[in-house]
Amino acid sequence: MPKKEERMLINIKGQIMNFTKKRNSLEKAIDWVKNHRITNSGIVVHHKTKDVTPEVTGYLITSLYHAGEKELALELAHWEMTVQQPDGSFLAPDQISYTFDTAQVVRGFLTVLNDIPEVESYLRRACDFIVSQIDSDGEIQTPSYNSWRLSKGRELSRYCNLFVIVPLLEAGKKLNEEKYTNEALRSLEFYKKQSDLTEFKSDLGTLSHIFGYMMEALADLGELELAQKGLDQAAAIQKQDGAIPAYPGVDWVCSTGMAQLGLAWYKIGNLEKAKEMLTYLEKIQNRSGGFFGGYGKGAEYFPNEEICWANKFFIDLCLLVRGGHND
Repeated sequence: MPKKEERMLINIKGQIMNFTKKRNSLEKAIDWVKNHRITNSGIVVHHKTKDVTPEVTGYLITSLYHAGEKELALELAHWEMTVQQPDGSFLAPDQISYTFDTAQVVRGFLTVLNDIPEVESYLRRACDFIVSQIDSDGEIQTPSYNSWRLSKGRELSRYCNLFVIVPLLEAGKKLNEEKYTNEALRSLEFYKKQSDLTEFKSDLGTLSHIFGYMMEALADLGELELAQKGLDQAAAIQKQDGAIPAYPGVDWVCSTGMAQLGLAWYKIGNLEKAKEMLTYLEKIQNRSGGFFGGYGKGAEYFPNEEICWANKFFIDLCLLVRGGHND
């Protein structure tokens, strides 16, 4: 065989192997979720516990549905309906209701609304709870911030409640409920007025995972310039291997944050940056198909636990970058 044809054949084989590797990384991530579902219940927080999380299960419903795992998504939605609290909220593993957690279940309910019409009443109760937590200034509050508190008196940035606005606004439009739409937009105006909203701070409180929530929400809400402003700060500290530190001033990486930043970049039209994030994540994906929360020396965020929300955002990024997302 001529050398030119040999080189072409080698190149084609390489492309096929590369595609297979990428396809398998998505399949492995989905399998990890399946393997960490408690029978007749939700998805566990991480691989070392049996505690399930309605929050992550909620927004995983959307990811699984779009990845072609419709049956599992519907099963999880039916389970969520059984654990809703009388006030419409959903409990975290610490048995406390959080506005943020409830909003992520709303995402799942919205996804399956056409398949499970009876979910509408549960969806409305969840949205009513969220609205009840928006104060007179438009800031989103929550019955507790216990799980947001970190060591040394630090706390996760409350700006990540931007991620609550997106499903509330979608619910308002889908259900033709002006109350939800108006409250969502009023809340957005509150956050847009905050001068440091797009600042990627040198503190664990704005961990790239939390910052990713904020930037993806801004992109979803059509605030592309604000999202770009924040993402530029993340790009400014990106390393040559593609890694973006968990927050400025550290060397370790938050897997979930990498995926979320990739999603935000994709949604503002920067496909190349989204691809960079996906490529990096595929390199660090564990053989199990899962991801530790943090990688690298000094990692402060679940460095020894495979967390379920990393898979959620990795699946989403895979689907978007490869053009397989079904809305």
